[in-house]
Amino acid sequence: MSDVLIGSILSALSTGLGALPILFLKNSISHRWKDILLAFTAGIMMTAAMLGLIPESLKSGSIIEVSVGIFLGVLTLTYLEKKIPHIDLQHSKTGLKFDEKALLIIAAITLHNIPEGLSVGVSYASDVEETGNLIAFAIGLQNAPEGFLVALFLIKQDISRIRALLIATATGAVEIVSALLGFYLTRYVDFLVVYGLSFAAGAMLFIIYKELIPESHGDGNERYATYSFIIGIVFMIILIESF
Repeated sequence: MSDVLIGSILSALSTGLGALPILFLKNSISHRWKDILLAFTAGIMMTAAMLGLIPESLKSGSIIEVSVGIFLGVLTLTYLEKKIPHIDLQHSKTGLKFDEKALLIIAAITLHNIPEGLSVGVSYASDVEETGNLIAFAIGLQNAPEGFLVALFLIKQDISRIRALLIATATGAVEIVSALLGFYLTRYVDFLVVYGLSFAAGAMLFIIYKELIPESHGDGNERYATYSFIIGIVFMIILIESF
């Protein structure tokens, strides 16, 4: 219990940690660096899903159960995407007024963090403690640039830097609740473990391919983003093998 609580808190607070530089940043960072950050976190999450969640779920159940769990994760994220309006943080031309637009961004980011928290929780419910730490670390790394981009967007909407930092941090707090929910559901209902782990993998893969990779390739920085994606994979492999 204490491990999942600590892991989920650290993972969630990474959103605020990533937003921290906006207190000192005088100018906006370039699209190239934003794309590099997004691609790097995509590589981190890809490795965590393929070398952490899926192998662990295969130890707990059959290939059919794992496949069902993966597709449930994908379908859930697909449903959420249809219900939550996706607004590009940098290229939106919706014409929304500030209050409505900011509220949509905050709501979308917060709700998208729910399956990430579930991923952390169900990972800690597995028999291998390192799996939970691995996924919490991967999600935390993914949250950092996300928090930075959200805070940067809010600043451009004439919100103070301190307030933008606090709001960005708060969007990650929902992961703590969803992590505990995922942990208890899978911890005390044994047959849900395999579905929980594979569900988390499917949700992460959806985020990678539907959100992170396309966004990192949207401004002509495909080559840099590709290099960064591969570096993220290698970085995570080194961590897995080392610890």
